Amino acid sequence: MDYNAAFQISASGMAVEKLRLDVTAANLANMNNAAASGAQAYRPQHVISQSMPLSFGQQFGQLYALGGGVQVAALEESASAPRMVYEPGHPYADGKGMVAYPAVNHTAEMVNLNVALRAYEANVAAMNAAKTMAARTLDIGGQQ
Repeated sequence: MDYNAAFQISASGMAVEKLRLDVTAANLANMNNAAASGAQAYRPQHVISQSMPLSFGQQFGQLYALGGGVQVAALEESASAPRMVYEPGHPYADGKGMVAYPAVNHTAEMVNLNVALRAYEANVAAMNAAKTMAARTLDIGGQQ
């Protein structure tokens, strides 16, 4: 077994999940930032990930090919309209007293946060398991 490939796969997963956590934190941090107009309001972002393509050696050089891990395909802005709130005394209020806030769904962002944390933890556990197997292999090989 190629332990280096297992470490790279887990590391790529951890990198993507860390970016997902960072983007979710940015969305939550900007959730209550008012804007002068709907066009200027913060647009929530989402991470789009995909599996890494297999290298030439992985495709043709082995009987079995491990996946190449995961990578970020895009960082996409939400197309949803800003949330309009009636606050006539606010400095950014328009003629009707409406203020534009980002269309951040707090519940969905908290779910994304928990999913990203669990996926990150799963990648750490997989990396630790591979590390333990590699160390045990060295121990078995040294007993002869």
